[in-house]
Amino acid sequence: MNSIRTRLLVSLVLTLLLAALVLGGITYRNALQEAEGLFDYQLRQMALSLRDQGEIAPDQANAFADAGLDFVVQIWTVDGRAIYSTRAHAALPARAVLGFADVAVQGQTWRTFSVAARDRVIQVAQPRQIRERLAAGAALRSVLPLLLMLPLLAVVMSWLVAVTLRPLRQVSQQVTERGAEALSPLPAEGLPDEVAPLVGSLNALLQRLSAAFDAQRAFVADAAHELRSPLTALKLQVQMLRRAADPADRAAATEALAQGVERASRLVEQLLTLARNEPGARQAPLQPVDLAEAVRQALADAGPLAAERGTTLALEAAGPVQVQGDAIALAALARNLADNAVRYAPPGARVLAQVANEGDAAVLTVDDSGPGIPSAERERVFDRFWRREATAASTAGTGLGMAIVKSVAERHGAQVSLGDSPLGGLRVTVRFPRAA
Repeated sequence: MNSIRTRLLVSLVLTLLLAALVLGGITYRNALQEAEGLFDYQLRQMALSLRDQGEIAPDQANAFADAGLDFVVQIWTVDGRAIYSTRAHAALPARAVLGFADVAVQGQTWRTFSVAARDRVIQVAQPRQIRERLAAGAALRSVLPLLLMLPLLAVVMSWLVAVTLRPLRQVSQQVTERGAEALSPLPAEGLPDEVAPLVGSLNALLQRLSAAFDAQRAFVADAAHELRSPLTALKLQVQMLRRAADPADRAAATEALAQGVERASRLVEQLLTLARNEPGARQAPLQPVDLAEAVRQALADAGPLAAERGTTLALEAAGPVQVQGDAIALAALARNLADNAVRYAPPGARVLAQVANEGDAAVLTVDDSGPGIPSAERERVFDRFWRREATAASTAGTGLGMAIVKSVAERHGAQVSLGDSPLGGLRVTVRFPRAA
């Protein structure tokens, strides 16, 4: 029973049934008590109304007896002589007890009321069984309308539940009828207070999905555009290699082809790295990682390029610096920072990486002695495929390095800032929350 409507309806019907049983029981009991009091009142009034009646002749004592009456009236003289009885009965009480009393005669219980008046004793009696049957009938008639109303109330409750849950059903129908590309917000006007937060959350989710799909489409378009150039260059270099006649031209074409393949491979690798660290991608769980060791490995990977350009790489780390993160992603962040510093700094430059604990944060700082970036353009370096100028370094780059740095930092809850380096170039600072 997973339906909210069914659960609500069953709960309401059971509550109604329980309430009807309780109210019916109370009403039945009260009706019995009221009927009992009414019958006692009738006994008393009947006995009192006979006090002032005249003498009845002995030969006429049973002349007016009526066997159809429920009540039995008996009158005795003070010396115990019976002078009147409404009907002959073998089990009638033979003596009177003044006031109300329950008298058992031959296995049958009588409810009696007796009163002494002048020279006679008047007793009015009624069988207890008849009283109870009449009282039960009266009580049942008072409860019967409530029992008859139960089915009608159940139908009304079912209708009310359906009407109340109609907005929720309409929202469900609107979501079901939507296509995969329909990410516009759901109508939120006139919704109940209980449904409005759900629709608001769905609209927020649709907005995030729309933004994610837009970013994905833009990323795919940019990636296709960026891949077109190196693939076109590779095709041209293959053609040049085929046309090369002498060994020198063939060697030059082969070298150019190898460099083109390397650039294309690096671009694909950067695209995969960025895709792995995008929000919503399946990612490895974060665990304690030594940030200093991740930076040391990244500098080792950048060592061949630095040696080729005559750039000095240095790392300053007093000891292990623990952060909560993904070791592979952190290595990619540090490798891109080192690679950018080496590529954009002139040959023979210096690149210094520092890892240290500062209060509740672990800080990675990368300084270089290159040309730096003007303050007005520093925010743009985090855009995908953005290159500052058409230099040899920017042509060889992919334009994704700082986008990867930003994506990895956001995944780890870190903050990235750009500033002026004491070495004369650019300083990149990444501030991580320390691992517990």
